[in-house]
Amino acid sequence: MRTELGAGVPASAIAEAVVATRAFLRSGETGEDTVLARAAGSAFALAEAFIGAVPIVAMQEDVLTVSGGWQRLARAPVQAIAGVTGLPAGAAPFVLPVGAYAIDIDGTGHGWVRVAAPGDAARVAVAYSAGLAGDWATLPMGIAQGIVMLTAHLVDQRGSGAGPPAAVAALWRPWRRVVMTPARPVRA
Repeated sequence: MRTELGAGVPASAIAEAVVATRAFLRSGETGEDTVLARAAGSAFALAEAFIGAVPIVAMQEDVLTVSGGWQRLARAPVQAIAGVTGLPAGAAPFVLPVGAYAIDIDGTGHGWVRVAAPGDAARVAVAYSAGLAGDWATLPMGIAQGIVMLTAHLVDQRGSGAGPPAAVAALWRPWRRVVMTPARPVRA
């Protein structure tokens, strides 16, 4: 099982996106902040899907089947892999000792895990952090502006069926990460 797109967007980033969207719309009203926050969450998820990267660094967790081979983590760019927990069927989870698995973060920011000694675990939970920027203020301006424009569009055009503004894709395109067939880490 992999984490859902947009999952783990920090509440502070959503709040900052709402403030920026209100400024973009020239609206000081806070009555629609709940609607704006939901739209901003969707805009973050769509940005992640389009650019192929988590916009704001957040903790993630992937549950992988133990296979003995290298497996790529779902989200990128990976900042750190915190640990691996064994998930045995019908028993309590346990932290795998460091020597039981190998980890790697490749030059493209993809995280990799290989479990050599899973013990009783048929699956493992991998905890890691991934994202481009530490917070809203350090998010590249094109990505942030696209999130603001898409949030405004989602609220303004709700129910109309109108597609997103082309400017959003134009703002995000320079940040798009295209991933071909994943390469496995070379190290043993």
